[in-house]
Amino acid sequence: MDFSFSDEQQMLLDTTRRFISERYDFDYRNKVRDSETGWSREIWTALGELGLLALNIPEQDGGIGAGAVGTMLVGNAIGEGLLLEPFLSSAVIATQAIVELASAQQREQWLPALASGELIAVLAHDETATRENSLQVETRAVRDVDGWRIDGNKSVVYHAPAANLLLVSARIAENDIGLFAIPHDAAGLQLLPCVTVDEQRAAAVLLQDVHVGADARLGGDAKVALQSVLDIGLAALCAEAFGAMQKILTATIEYSRSRVQFGAPIGSFQALQHRMAEMLMHLEQARSMSYLATSQCTDPDPLARRAALSAAKALMGQAARYIGQQAVQLHGGMGMTDELNVSHYFKRLLAFELRYGNTDRHLETYRQQLHAA
Repeated sequence: MDFSFSDEQQMLLDTTRRFISERYDFDYRNKVRDSETGWSREIWTALGELGLLALNIPEQDGGIGAGAVGTMLVGNAIGEGLLLEPFLSSAVIATQAIVELASAQQREQWLPALASGELIAVLAHDETATRENSLQVETRAVRDVDGWRIDGNKSVVYHAPAANLLLVSARIAENDIGLFAIPHDAAGLQLLPCVTVDEQRAAAVLLQDVHVGADARLGGDAKVALQSVLDIGLAALCAEAFGAMQKILTATIEYSRSRVQFGAPIGSFQALQHRMAEMLMHLEQARSMSYLATSQCTDPDPLARRAALSAAKALMGQAARYIGQQAVQLHGGMGMTDELNVSHYFKRLLAFELRYGNTDRHLETYRQQLHAA
């Protein structure tokens, strides 16, 4: 299989890395983290000007249509830079949901604004029950005279406090799920903001007697499209995690060369060399799994797609845990300090291992797929 990138794809990766290197160094990132919003509108607008927010918008809708590979490359760079802006939530997941489900009028209304950064949308889908079954939605939507009334609770929704538009999944019949576009200031919609373990802004979303018009619903039964969107989002999350793993390993190797103990760099000690060699092996396995997730996330066969993505998430979760823990240990006490970027990469990887289903859940999903085959 050919894993080389085209000139356009390599240019996309290089451009994103250069932008992050010039505009989003570690000190700037910490200022953004400590700001009131926890993300930068200025950076978000600049990402839109670079075209990075239009990667998942088809060319016929005015986007770039870079697909899964383009999203993976940008995700790598975003993971390396630990960006706090809602690229995954808005430019990948919510945008893909609109592309797959929205009417022509809704696409024309939302996609250009998403591409420019003017509009931020997030998918509000996760609930307590979806931890075991991603489509076990308990939020309810009931028809009324001129639209829908929606009640329910959504768990931690990344970047919900920044969003203008929430795409809320809700059960409308026993085997029918709808997706509804709800403005952030709709009556009955309440956000309970929080800061996640990886320092991003999120919120629980409470919906109590929220009324929306009939035109707020995107498409028909959203089950198939929702699973597709979640799988594409999972592949992009894996790409971000790989970027973070790559950077934390590089930082660890550099530290081992400069930290002198007993008159010699600690990197010259054989026991530590073995540890870093193990980290490198996990990293290369994670690279392969990220490629697998990217190549299979649009597979039209949902069972084959789920098996590949669960395999990738499980193995990358194991790699993220091992590489993160070893990096902190090899840095000694400094690895836990806020001043060193290693602790921030560690938190990002810790969150990755737990998001979208933890390693145990995906191992079980993969086992079930093998048994069913």
